[in-house]
Amino acid sequence: MLTCSQKPHATQSSVVTAPTASVTRQRKKRGTRLAGGLMLLALLALALTLSVAFGARTVGWPEIVAALSGQVETIGDAAVASRLPRTLLAVLAGAALAVSGGVMQGLTRNPLADPGLLGVNAGAALAIVIGIAWFGIDETTTYIWTAILGAGLAAVAVYTIASLARGGATPLRLALAGAATTAALSSLATAVILPRGDIAGLAQSWLVGGIGGATYDQIMPVLPFLLAGFVITLLAARKLNLLALGDDAAAGLGEKVAVARAMSAVGAVLLCGPITAICGPIGFVGLVVPHACRLLVGGDYRWLLPFSALGGAVLLTFSDVVGRLVAHPAELDASIVTAFIGAPVFIWIVRNRKVGAL
Repeated sequence: MLTCSQKPHATQSSVVTAPTASVTRQRKKRGTRLAGGLMLLALLALALTLSVAFGARTVGWPEIVAALSGQVETIGDAAVASRLPRTLLAVLAGAALAVSGGVMQGLTRNPLADPGLLGVNAGAALAIVIGIAWFGIDETTTYIWTAILGAGLAAVAVYTIASLARGGATPLRLALAGAATTAALSSLATAVILPRGDIAGLAQSWLVGGIGGATYDQIMPVLPFLLAGFVITLLAARKLNLLALGDDAAAGLGEKVAVARAMSAVGAVLLCGPITAICGPIGFVGLVVPHACRLLVGGDYRWLLPFSALGGAVLLTFSDVVGRLVAHPAELDASIVTAFIGAPVFIWIVRNRKVGAL
């Protein structure tokens, strides 16, 4: 009798405990996401404040408030007003590159994927250089379309090269194909620039990558492309979650794998192509930020992509501020600062055996 009375008790206890543990985990996840989101928003607010306050001339709150209200009466007010488009571009570029990198990592199931390492930035850069040298392009809209074309062709080339071998485009093959394509396209860009002394200075300064000298006239034509890219990538978040299970599993769950890949790739190119057109190639933002955000929200792309947008904006804005401060009164391009940050993280990812695939 004692044994019979204990069995239902044990079964009932296990039934009650399992849902309780699941609810506890869900609450913990929500708490972590909330805390992470608030932290990123606070860091972004701090980065925005520092970006408009520091530069060749340091300003205080009165000048910042006056410039934000449209009153430009002093040199300090004018300094703040000139930094506002630069700050806006840092936020947009950081968010776009981070989201693009996260999408590429999910699309290829490769933890080393980002616009710089997969040849997309190099393709956009080569297209811009050819457009400047051979076709004399000089309008922002033409720059954008040229960069999108170059980025798209480079992405297709990398995927095609990686798919030629038996077994298809594995993460390792994509990384190798991307590295080889980046080297080849960068060499071609240099070969185009060298004989043209009349454009060498302009092209080389653009190839360094940075957000200095930004104006609203440069930013406005980019906004429709970025908006489309953000919308497409967010709509593709669920598809990326299914692709992370493998092509066969995703197809078994009713997902059209080819459509999901194409949709994700288009969104990523629409984000990184236009930014490369006006900023030049900026590396490592798309590599570092998604990995950092996975520590906060895990691998669910419905959360990872919005968090990556915030993290990318924070990273690039802070990098721009650091570039102004370390070389004061001159400036260090933001792409150089992101390289200093991203290179050690890249080495850590390569050496960390736990990061084998996504």
